[in-house]
Amino acid sequence: MNSSLDALKAAAARAPIVPVLVVPDVAAAAPLAKALVDGGLTIAEVTLRTPSGLKVIEAMKKAQPDLIVGAGTVLTQEDVANAMNAGSDFLVSPGMSPRLLDALGAYKEITIPGVATASEAMTRYEEGFKMLKLFPAAIAGGVGALKALAGPLPHLQFMPTGGVSADNAGEYLALPNVVAVGGSWIATEKDVSTGAWSEVAEKARTALSKI
Repeated sequence: MNSSLDALKAAAARAPIVPVLVVPDVAAAAPLAKALVDGGLTIAEVTLRTPSGLKVIEAMKKAQPDLIVGAGTVLTQEDVANAMNAGSDFLVSPGMSPRLLDALGAYKEITIPGVATASEAMTRYEEGFKMLKLFPAAIAGGVGALKALAGPLPHLQFMPTGGVSADNAGEYLALPNVVAVGGSWIATEKDVSTGAWSEVAEKARTALSKI
């Protein structure tokens, strides 16, 4: 485990697009990881929405050791423990609750919690979180909200997710308080289920070429 999000930020400086992945079959993990790396990406978020999520994280890390792989949809103490045991480099949650906050402990340093308001953002920062996820970004105000937050809260850094697409990723990434964007368009569930690895790599290359 990295002691902070420094490695993620360094990786994001090279490729600030984080594919948010739903992978039902662990057999897809290795070729998917290769496709992402071939496309120039450096970070991936594997959601824990499927029973295979933890094994997918392990397999992606094994297949591409330089790829920073995190666990998404972390909701409980069990999720935290299981994700870290699987080798997750970072954790992502759609929000925060008192029980999850207690469960994170020192792992707050590598956790990106979802926020939708200025008050939530201020609270998460006071609790020790170093990066926040505007979520769901499109509903929470998108680019306009992040521009507004940058005025009174310039010290906060975000990875907006939820409604980020190939068409608007560049607008988000042009903002000074956005470190990276998360999105599902790079490797959709259909891409993963059909093994469309060349298409995934091409979408990654295209996305990076536009920013």
